[in-house]
Amino acid sequence: MSQHLQPSERARELVRGSYDIHVHIAPDVLKRRIDDLDLAARYSELGLAGFVIKSHYTPTAERAQTVRKLYPDVDALGALTLNASIGGLNPVAVEIAARGGAQFIWLPTVDSHNQRACLSEEPEGATPPMWAQLQADLSAAGMAADDVELFGPGGEPLEKTLQVLSVIARHEMTLATGHLHADESGQLIPLAVAAGVKRIVITHPEFTSQRMVLARQRALAEQGAYLERCLTTPLTGKVPWETWFGNIRDAGPEHSVISSDLGQPFNPPVEDGLALAADLLLEQGFTDAQIRLMTVHNSRWLAGAAPLSDAPSHHSVKAGAHP
Repeated sequence: MSQHLQPSERARELVRGSYDIHVHIAPDVLKRRIDDLDLAARYSELGLAGFVIKSHYTPTAERAQTVRKLYPDVDALGALTLNASIGGLNPVAVEIAARGGAQFIWLPTVDSHNQRACLSEEPEGATPPMWAQLQADLSAAGMAADDVELFGPGGEPLEKTLQVLSVIARHEMTLATGHLHADESGQLIPLAVAAGVKRIVITHPEFTSQRMVLARQRALAEQGAYLERCLTTPLTGKVPWETWFGNIRDAGPEHSVISSDLGQPFNPPVEDGLALAADLLLEQGFTDAQIRLMTVHNSRWLAGAAPLSDAPSHHSVKAGAHP
């Protein structure tokens, strides 16, 4: 019997048709709770539309293709994270990932300058990220790569940064900011918009190495970026629940997308993540429509999926590449 809470049937129904745009599942270099195929089977049973396979270290587009072949009713999507293991800010890797069907490109996470320079302490009792030990092992073995930088010493964007944004725009992929500093995201988003990138996600702005203030969240949302509210950020004690709920309210549900960031062995089942978030949001007084907007309609837009019949009109205009 699982020690984790079970989602209500109401919550299960609210999130039907959603994508979880941020899951960590096997096969991976870190131990995971579930693998691609078993998760797809659960998604099929629960009426969930799809998920984005994130790895901090390896491309996942080919894995996603296999899942879609075996479970054609589940739209598993591949991704690439621009850390040292794939050459950092590597436009060629982004182009190859795009041609292989990847939908999401995360800017550097574990190898970003901001993540490595972060001096913010986790709140007492918070669960450390699983990748922290692997990063320490690489460093101890003398294999620590240079920080992955997006801007030069004068704050100017590197040529590679502009090339990456151009590739993302040309292939209509989704840009996620990874573990960039809030100031870096503030510099990057106008460049991405100018390059023609249509789908932009501010990755877990409440995470320890981001801790993005509400004013900056609002400013980026006004430029068209979605604020990703990862369930695991408050669930593992990295931010108080009141802050997480408050930021959603104050920045506006229309600018937020709920994801789970699940897959760790000690956390709840991945397929329960969005429904668990829905139950918590219901308890806080969010409406069914607001929850469905954040979990279903906004996630489908970012996944490049066709809008559902109950989607807001602006999502109907923005029908994407995954009908």
